Amino acid sequence: MMVAKKHCCCCEWKWIVLCQLFLATVVCSSHHGNPANDLVDIINKNRTSQKLPQLNDNPGLGCMALQYVELCKGNCTSNGVVNCKPPEDDFTEVFGPNCGVELPTFGTVTGHIVGCQPKYLEPSPAFSHVLVKDSKALSIIRNKSHTEVGVGLVGAHKGSFFWCILFSDGKTNSTFVLEDNGEGIKQKKGCFSGSTFPCSSGQRIPVFLNNVLALVLLHISLLQHWYPTCL
Repeated sequence: MMVAKKHCCCCEWKWIVLCQLFLATVVCSSHHGNPANDLVDIINKNRTSQKLPQLNDNPGLGCMALQYVELCKGNCTSNGVVNCKPPEDDFTEVFGPNCGVELPTFGTVTGHIVGCQPKYLEPSPAFSHVLVKDSKALSIIRNKSHTEVGVGLVGAHKGSFFWCILFSDGKTNSTFVLEDNGEGIKQKKGCFSGSTFPCSSGQRIPVFLNNVLALVLLHISLLQHWYPTCL
């Protein structure tokens, strides 16, 4: 009787451990925050390392960056180049209105960087391996005339992921201002920096779930090996 009770307690304790491991897996595997915001942080750290001022994270620019890559989805070459160049008028006639940018606040886009990759990359490798692959892109990041930045990213259905960085020389809170007290128009796909809306991370969800499932199965396998009578 005592043996059975001890065995039961052992099993219950192991299931508690399994649940804790699962929760730890979820916490470690999930992305805390918006990856577009993380890229803005990386850009600013790169600038401050060169004694350059940080750039203001402008959600209007970020949303237009998302619009840019949303338009260019499906145009990723084998070497990670976005083979797409929207007309400049698209910024004022398409991207801005789709985001809810107030037209009188429209400023100057002083630079942009775009890149693509067959699969999603976390912000740091995306910065190094997709967006800033050469000295030309690095010089854009460190341009002294920039004062604001916006980042957008989106994944094509069963296709590549696209990133875009837009820069401006506007004044904080006075250029590319989103209507409705900064809310703008909610985007159905992708992520953009400075957004007050949750990241619509469509293609990232299956990747996250696969990682969680793989780790949970590993935990179960280990428990079966260590305590075969408890599972």
